[in-house]
Amino acid sequence: MVRAGPKSEAMASKKAAGSVSGKADAERIILGDCIAEMAKLPDRSVDLVFADPPYNLQLGGELLRPDNSKVDAVDDDWDRFASFEAYDRFTRDWLKAARRVLKDEGALWVIGSYHNIFRVGAALQDLGFWILNDVVWRKSNPMPNFKGTRFANAHETLIWAAKSRGARRYTFNYDAMKVANDDLQMRSDWTLPLATGEERIKGADGAKAHPTQKPEALLHRVVLSTTKAGDVILDPFFGVGTTGSVAKRLGRRFIGIEQNPGYVSLARSRIEQVIPAAPSDLEITGSKKDEPRIPFGQIVEAGYLRPGDEVVCPKGQHRAKVRADGSLAMGELTGSIHKLGAMVQSAPACNGWTYWHIRTDAGLRPIDELRAKARAERAA
Repeated sequence: MVRAGPKSEAMASKKAAGSVSGKADAERIILGDCIAEMAKLPDRSVDLVFADPPYNLQLGGELLRPDNSKVDAVDDDWDRFASFEAYDRFTRDWLKAARRVLKDEGALWVIGSYHNIFRVGAALQDLGFWILNDVVWRKSNPMPNFKGTRFANAHETLIWAAKSRGARRYTFNYDAMKVANDDLQMRSDWTLPLATGEERIKGADGAKAHPTQKPEALLHRVVLSTTKAGDVILDPFFGVGTTGSVAKRLGRRFIGIEQNPGYVSLARSRIEQVIPAAPSDLEITGSKKDEPRIPFGQIVEAGYLRPGDEVVCPKGQHRAKVRADGSLAMGELTGSIHKLGAMVQSAPACNGWTYWHIRTDAGLRPIDELRAKARAERAA
């Protein structure tokens, strides 16, 4: 989480210079200033941006525990700004650069604390991004408030935004997230632990290398929910490479930008040890919306049902006859499977595929099973 800062830092970046590549084009780590390096990337070349920018904590001094031991807080130079105005300028600059390289159907995630996330959110909206969700990452093992002067800061906020308000094609693997959550719709509050233990990247002195390393579980959920295998993920504040590690494991490509050579070295070593999942293991639960459309008329044409066959509602109260054109008839009432289903229930709408059933040796089965069979045969 290292920023592009004042001229002195930019000069240091130029001295550090250049780019460091992974074993393949899918693993690209760039050593340099995030805004300057994003300017070199082609327009509309990235599917997703995940950003963990400086928080601008504005710490006024050392933070001590009750026993007077020092808390290893975020006091690095890259998190220091002269004023809120300076931080806002920096935020707008990197967001503009990120928006340019995003594909029109792309999206952005940014994470922050109460110190900065509201300022970042306002800048996002001012620049034309369209906020889709804010997600609360509830830390299951947060650091206490040692002074006892405030509530313990037990969460951070992520903002998920489309490139623009009109964007309708952004990736959201809703059904996969529902399956991951035991078939319950996933909510916008995520309880996950901090990066600790073996996951925590250590420096040569054995101390934690980066003060704000994010847990891989958090990135796993972001990447799996909002990208597809093969997508390109850009992380302009790469740090020690959590985004790259998760992207590689999940079969995504990544570009990481980081101006601290030490972090780059640690990220490279970390990512080289990651074993990617097999392509077959990366398949996820798809949405029915993405499946080929099969009209009920094609079910009749293919002979799965014939004119004159009977379909019934789940409780057997309503019976209708299939007609040659794929409509249903029940006495004087006629219509599509959806329209007739709505009429008999006096409902504004109905999913006829799940409402109407056929009788089988195994009991009543929804006609949606015939649609699934038709799709499978089409794909064969």
